[in-house]
Amino acid sequence: MASYIDKVLIAGERVVYQARLSLWPFTGWILLGVVTLPIVIGLIILLWVWMRYASTELAITNKRIIVKFGFINRSTVELNLARVESLQVHQSLFGRMFDYGSILISGAGSPQAPVPGIAHPLEFRKFFMEATDATQSLRAMAS
Repeated sequence: MASYIDKVLIAGERVVYQARLSLWPFTGWILLGVVTLPIVIGLIILLWVWMRYASTELAITNKRIIVKFGFINRSTVELNLARVESLQVHQSLFGRMFDYGSILISGAGSPQAPVPGIAHPLEFRKFFMEATDATQSLRAMAS
């Protein structure tokens, strides 16, 4: 089954970087699920964690940032690289230790889009900056 990101790519668009959620923010839920597994509620908790992890997709393409949350109820954020005003990274002490954090994407004319619990958020920011720089360089050459 094709991912959401693969389905929404437009002509000439290619994925530059694909990110995932980190399982570290779910550690408490995973432990609770394992402990309560004998009374069935643990299976529900572990299934919820897996669905949350598996149904979140994040990508930077050569044209935009694409974020998709949800399996049954879907919520998406798609911002053209040229319309992104800022990308902030927030990491707690544990986030820095285990390399996860939240990113906050602010776009022109749109509200802020928070993405919590992303794995390797500084790498995501690096690829965003490189993609933005490449887009600006192409525009400058075309002018």
